[in-house]
Amino acid sequence: MWLMLQEEVPEDFIIATGEVHSVREFVEKAFIHMGKTIVWEGKDEKEVGRCQETGVVHVKVDPKYFRPTEVDYLQGDSTKAFQRLGWKPKVAFE
Repeated sequence: MWLMLQEEVPEDFIIATGEVHSVREFVEKAFIHMGKTIVWEGKDEKEVGRCQETGVVHVKVDPKYFRPTEVDYLQGDSTKAFQRLGWKPKVAFE
């Protein structure tokens, strides 16, 4: 952010790792990080994520967060930030 603020003319920059991951994958990795396993049950809007060890449901689908024009593939491209600011990600998904 500091590098962006040093620019003479304000511009938009995308700050992203360029990696592609689903929300499901993020949740699974978060559970692994806590030493737990998430088990997916149900389908579509009725799907839930239950902790295998405790049986507690921690993840539920909420249609209010659906995007009306959802795209199948989203990937951030931070090429401009790298070329103009020399910025590159230091932290990977893992």
